[in-house]
Amino acid sequence: MEDEQSLAEYVLSQDGIIFRGSYKHPIATPWNFGQFESGILDICLRILDMNPKCLKNPGKDCSGRRNPIYVSRVLSAMVNCNDDKGVLLGKWSDGYEGGVSPLFWRGSVEILRNWDTQACQPVRYGQCWVFAAVACSVFRALGIPCRVVTNYMSAHDTNSNLVIERFINENGELIQSREMIWNYHCWVESWMTRPDLKPDFNGWQASDPTPQEKSEGVYCCGPIPVRAIKDGELLFKYDAPFVFAEVNADVITSMKKKDGSTSKVTTTTVVGQKISTKSVGSDAREDITHLYKYPEGSDEEREAFKKANHQNKLLHQQQNEGLHLTIKVTADMRKGCDFDVFAVVTNNTQSAKKCRLVFGSCAVSYNGFLGQNCGFKDLLNVELSPGGERRVPLRLNYSKYGGQITEDNLIRLAALLFDYATKEATLAVRNIVLENPDIKVRILGEPKISRKLAAEITLHNPLPERLEDCCFSIEGANLTGGRVISERLDSSVGPGEDAKVKIYFTPNHSGLRKLVVDFNSSKLCHVKGYRNVIIGK
Repeated sequence: MEDEQSLAEYVLSQDGIIFRGSYKHPIATPWNFGQFESGILDICLRILDMNPKCLKNPGKDCSGRRNPIYVSRVLSAMVNCNDDKGVLLGKWSDGYEGGVSPLFWRGSVEILRNWDTQACQPVRYGQCWVFAAVACSVFRALGIPCRVVTNYMSAHDTNSNLVIERFINENGELIQSREMIWNYHCWVESWMTRPDLKPDFNGWQASDPTPQEKSEGVYCCGPIPVRAIKDGELLFKYDAPFVFAEVNADVITSMKKKDGSTSKVTTTTVVGQKISTKSVGSDAREDITHLYKYPEGSDEEREAFKKANHQNKLLHQQQNEGLHLTIKVTADMRKGCDFDVFAVVTNNTQSAKKCRLVFGSCAVSYNGFLGQNCGFKDLLNVELSPGGERRVPLRLNYSKYGGQITEDNLIRLAALLFDYATKEATLAVRNIVLENPDIKVRILGEPKISRKLAAEITLHNPLPERLEDCCFSIEGANLTGGRVISERLDSSVGPGEDAKVKIYFTPNHSGLRKLVVDFNSSKLCHVKGYRNVIIGK
């Protein structure tokens, strides 16, 4: 990597942004990578020393460490603990007893130190963005340029046929299966040459430390050149078919009826949307979808699909839909508010139509697991004139959804339209993310090295109920001495009131730093914010 600005971002920067939320509404989450904090490099080297290949044959393993391809494959396996004394244990359901929610973490430093001081016992718990962020810290500490990447609408293809087969019931509710589409999924890209491949495949390589499927008997994934995914080169090492499916899999939806029969449902779900990473030198989102995929419908895309033997996508012709169904939302969908969402039905035919519309909502986790109902409507007689349109509202009330949604703040909307004349069904699905309130951070005092500063932190309570046990926490590379500083409020915060604290910290290094802030309470958890601070000498 020759560009100095890129090196400053992908090796030297100790903080960053990870994108979560949904592809319609990406949410920037701050993260403290902290790769140069005291003791972190030694911990990263210990991770390499604890990998099974090193324990089995130390000489061969240490010799292999001159090769970034080998190192990145080892790290992909060691950041999770599924086969070894790895860093993090993943958990996606049934609470977080014996550990903390993955949303608790603000950075990698605490995770790496906990693993090191607890005799290499796995830290509980991680999910994809935590696995990716910790891997990024280790890569950067070892001098390998690295960035965290988010793929929205990410397919998990378990049988390598490049097709996600989904089933719904007659209410449009998804029937859970192992093949899923995650609202988003994070992995890392690291920059290296690939002397084992053709010269065109140097540069960014995707690897994934989240344990999903085994590769050569171990829970790891990659490295695979991003260019190989784009070109459909599925025979290249490592794990090209799985990553290709994450961004390109076709989606086939069928309805299971009460009598046991199934029928095909028209749907327009597209996987691999808005692939995102933090821009070099700014907190803006950079869209890198074009590095993974050719423009839809282009000759290059067809060639890549042919090479990958992706027959389904090649045969998939967009049907000229007589009835068009989509879901529209309003701009202001904040946690604590009541709001409407809309199913919009358009009749593009020359004849009048009579339909049934089922419009429902339920809580959903970011990796696709469904929760309880948040609102439902079943209209048996939706009549549409030729060329006509009908907007059907569904009211989502906090009193109903507030107790159902997970920490991910996601609600799945599904509208299912039955055409009585043709007996055809059309499905529209959209995940919406409810915004947490903003955290406002004001720095009091002149930011200089070794000078005590105060962060005045404020959060407005948007909920129609009191917040108990309120606590703010801060951390930042070269700002908080490599530790988390917390401050609890003495009293609860009523509806419409502000939670406010001052937290003191002393910077020990100059330059642009990111102060990462986290708020927790009884009803509002893991609200993240940050403030960029320029520390003078």
